[in-house]
Amino acid sequence: MATRSLWRTGAKLVVGATTLGGGVAAAKIATSDDPKTTFKIYTTVPVRLLRDSVTAASIVFDYEYSLLGLPEGSDERKRVKHEVHTRSARRLQELCFRNGGIYIKLGQHISQLEYVVPEEYVQTMRASMLNKCPVSSYDQVCEVFKKELGAMPEEIFDEFNPVPIASASLAQVHNARTRDGQRVAVKVQHTHMTDTAAADYATVELIVNTLNWFFPSFDYRWLVDEMRDSLPKELNFLFEAKNSEKCLDNFRRLSPHLSDYVYAPRVYWNLTTSKLLTMEFIDGAQINDVKEIQRRGIRPSDVAKLVSQAFAEMIYRHGFVHCDPHAANLLVRPMPSGKRSILGKRKPQLVLLDHGLYKELDVSTRTNYAALWKALVFADARAIKENSVKLGAGEDLYALFAGILTMRPWNKVIDPAADHLVVQGTDSDRSELQMYASEYFPQISDLLGRLPRVILLMLKTNDCLRAVNRSLLQGSSLETFLIIGRVSSEALLETKRLQSKSFLSGLSIWLEEILLEARLFSLQIAVWLLQVRKALSG
Repeated sequence: MATRSLWRTGAKLVVGATTLGGGVAAAKIATSDDPKTTFKIYTTVPVRLLRDSVTAASIVFDYEYSLLGLPEGSDERKRVKHEVHTRSARRLQELCFRNGGIYIKLGQHISQLEYVVPEEYVQTMRASMLNKCPVSSYDQVCEVFKKELGAMPEEIFDEFNPVPIASASLAQVHNARTRDGQRVAVKVQHTHMTDTAAADYATVELIVNTLNWFFPSFDYRWLVDEMRDSLPKELNFLFEAKNSEKCLDNFRRLSPHLSDYVYAPRVYWNLTTSKLLTMEFIDGAQINDVKEIQRRGIRPSDVAKLVSQAFAEMIYRHGFVHCDPHAANLLVRPMPSGKRSILGKRKPQLVLLDHGLYKELDVSTRTNYAALWKALVFADARAIKENSVKLGAGEDLYALFAGILTMRPWNKVIDPAADHLVVQGTDSDRSELQMYASEYFPQISDLLGRLPRVILLMLKTNDCLRAVNRSLLQGSSLETFLIIGRVSSEALLETKRLQSKSFLSGLSIWLEEILLEARLFSLQIAVWLLQVRKALSG
């Protein structure tokens, strides 16, 4: 019944929108200052809405029909559900590629939602959404240049490669050389993003709300809300340019010990607008290209540590966080200074790209989140519950929140063993996690509806960083959690020092610092012992 209703709802929406909007559309096109763009909006949106409705209805019908009569928990139901998940993920992938724009961005979000959506969706989207984005033609690129800078690319640059070196959901990047001989990367926004962004958002919102109405457990309205808030900023490259400079300034002021190791390309402000971003060209290895990293004389384990340190500083100290650290946005190169480690390996420098999506954590949120991660690292069940509740998880779902953050079931989260949070990435680990996600899907959906959106972005950031770690180390690392434990704990102590107003409170903080160092030292010993054991067994 629900499936037939959904088909009828989608059809009525499309027919109604087309019929009632026809006269209005003609009038708007005739009186518009930009008839070409207006015509494009009024002719493409109904087509996309039709695709959305058909795709959503076919996915729902597939689930309802294929699982009909199969007993819950049976092996046959699990097998069939896996097949339906795979088919549906491919349908959604095709929809995202055909519609482009915001839909690609949506697919990228889904690819990072491990533990939240079925594995088949995550893997399908991850295999395609980051590396197979649509490409604007050179004529479209020239159109943007003409509107933004009043001249063609070859009139502005000494050299400009018409073939992009990379393309993402919102823009593509071209190699160029300035008149004074500097190599630069020019980021050019896809024209269709500007033309149809608002309308695309409306169609995505309609479909997600319709699915939630028919299936209350399918509640991803928070994801649409987040896109509505973040997309206008991501579509304005002036925000991105300012974010990159603010990020580096934070490292210089608040984390000087890392400032040389974290870099963002220099912005050429005279060649930058809201839809064009010209920046220094960086020759670096993509962070998941382990062979290229090693070829450059850098150890992948050193890169993993640097990524963990950099993002721990951003999250727990700066409160200004790059929330899209997937592999395409992180480059690695040897330190320009030529610094080497004790073993003679070249030290890495992390280059952050795509600064469009940042979130600021207020002091209270940053402090509670730091306290939660400190508790997770040290397996402090009471503090995990206390800080999860403060962040919005509630008395009933705090254990689930801890599980989503760490990708570990509750019994492992509170296990006192030093490596209790380490995920090896084995088949049994993945199977356990997927079973956990499937079993608690309604509760996960409820939890995501409760949490503040800034914490949802932290979850996404956390998932991106986990994927980066997995590509570098073939799993997670105890050393990563040691870094998180140290930085989150030190950030909490710094906050307490700022609030300290008496000798006794200062003494208490000093004693707490000594205790922290003792606990971290014991964890470091555990790291060394595990590394020795692994080396001997290998």
